[in-house]
Amino acid sequence: MIKFQNVSKSYGHTAILKNISFDINQGEFAVLIGPSGCGKTTTLKTINRLIEPDRGTIFIDGKDITKENPVELRRSIGYVIQQIGLFPNMTVEQNIAIVPKLLKYPKEKCQEIVRDLLALVDMPYEENAHKYPTELSGGQQQRIGVLRALAASPPIILMDEPFGALDPITRESLQEEIKQIQKKLKKTIVFVTHDMDEAIRLADTIIFMDNGKIVQMASPEEMLQNPADSIVKSFLGKHMDNGDGAPKLFAEDFMKTKVFKVPKTSRTLECIKLMSSKDVNSLVILNDDDTYFGTVTIEDIKALGKPGKEIAELVTHDVITVGRKEDAQIAFDTLLSSKSNYVIVLNENQTVAGLITRTSMAKALGEALWGEVL
Repeated sequence: MIKFQNVSKSYGHTAILKNISFDINQGEFAVLIGPSGCGKTTTLKTINRLIEPDRGTIFIDGKDITKENPVELRRSIGYVIQQIGLFPNMTVEQNIAIVPKLLKYPKEKCQEIVRDLLALVDMPYEENAHKYPTELSGGQQQRIGVLRALAASPPIILMDEPFGALDPITRESLQEEIKQIQKKLKKTIVFVTHDMDEAIRLADTIIFMDNGKIVQMASPEEMLQNPADSIVKSFLGKHMDNGDGAPKLFAEDFMKTKVFKVPKTSRTLECIKLMSSKDVNSLVILNDDDTYFGTVTIEDIKALGKPGKEIAELVTHDVITVGRKEDAQIAFDTLLSSKSNYVIVLNENQTVAGLITRTSMAKALGEALWGEVL
């Protein structure tokens, strides 16, 4: 557990943190949010002693962190920043294994860690371990930054606006991945953002700060229902526009962003191989400009496919599509009234944002009614 007790920090005559106190429980995903200059990043950096408070005490598992060696403390806490900070002269494997190597892990153990972590984000070891950062996309680089923070299996991970520089689709994909990793590995994550959508999507607890103080600390649901003041309400924005205190929810709030897509020029055997490796029975097919074209199922390929045949000839267009800003209730009703197992969610430019499946819809409704469901 992380415990802040009457923590203050000033620079000259400017007070950045004003006597703040709060607890973050073990295994909790806590998000710090608020206006620029509110103190959220300063709060984060006091946890690993990159910033030392003027007054007050911070405890981790009951131990005063000022009594800990700062270098050893930082090696025991994962840290991810927006700028990623990968070493360009090191391979993916070397970047991930930096802290385990510093901690004198055997070479075989380091390789095992890298292999296991790359598998978590669907980046196979053989294809990626020996690449250099310049050979990776921005999203892949940020994934490696996250994996590096996880490499020594720290109980706490600090993340300072890690996805802020990424495009919206990559950002949402990484949000989904980090939440799944956190649930699987049961890490305590303290995450800084200025984006309330991101906070609502990720947090178990949102810590809203303004002017160096904590204005409200609550679950996303509680904050949506009972915002503490007008500043919190303004950050909640679109989520508060139902007029009855209930959040306004959209298709994008429930979609799965991990969608297996191929261009319409792909061949049948190539598609069968992808379906088999990803354990799926359908693919989303794209036009040459990456806009949505249709879908194809394994049944379509078995019935009509021939080796070497372009997949475009087998595509069906009967799967329903909705816009990402479509009201969630309408999206759900559309899915329930169709024979399909999912609806495709499209961006305004007709590229694919994600999909809502019957399973994800049931899970979302279950979580809304009863909390987290397995």
